[in-house]
Amino acid sequence: MPRQRDTTPVERPWLLVAVGTDKHPFDRLVDWLAQWHAQAGPIGLTVQHGHTVAPSLPGAVPFLGHDALQQAMADADLVVCHGGPATILEARRHGHLPIVVPRDPGRGEHVDDHQQLFARRLGAAGLVVLCETREELHEALAAGQADPSRYAVQADPAAHEARRAAVARVGQIVDDLVARSARRRSRWRTWPRPGRTTKETR
Repeated sequence: MPRQRDTTPVERPWLLVAVGTDKHPFDRLVDWLAQWHAQAGPIGLTVQHGHTVAPSLPGAVPFLGHDALQQAMADADLVVCHGGPATILEARRHGHLPIVVPRDPGRGEHVDDHQQLFARRLGAAGLVVLCETREELHEALAAGQADPSRYAVQADPAAHEARRAAVARVGQIVDDLVARSARRRSRWRTWPRPGRTTKETR
């Protein structure tokens, strides 16, 4: 059960990084984290790196089961994650203002830009800390390490409706992307093939 975040200052805050289970690697986030960790002070780490090559970082694991992820979120002082709606909303349900680095399809990190669209919308509303550059991520991590309480929100164990609404919104975004792609395909010309009664898309 999610609990209210303890805002008592801690000497060694614990950071959970979760890239989700998407089949695309997310080297950019993991590399940025490793660069920051090399010069950071004392901090505990759990790094769920998914299909990204395992980093040389303490606490690196490829995947966490649902219960293990819930426990890691409950124990963490800070959460960094990809732009997956479920991960973001679970982090908030556990009382975190998540630091979010959305996957970029232009870098081969996802099949489309729905994470960017979703994370930017939430960032504009102040519901996540949006980081789309290495500098933004490092600045957010340094601020969180110095004072984890700045990234704490009221835990909401009953946030299921918000989760469903957010997932529905992402579904709408994906549907719009598919519809735009279909419209582009429909503009292709069709040419009759000699001796055939069917049409061929060229």
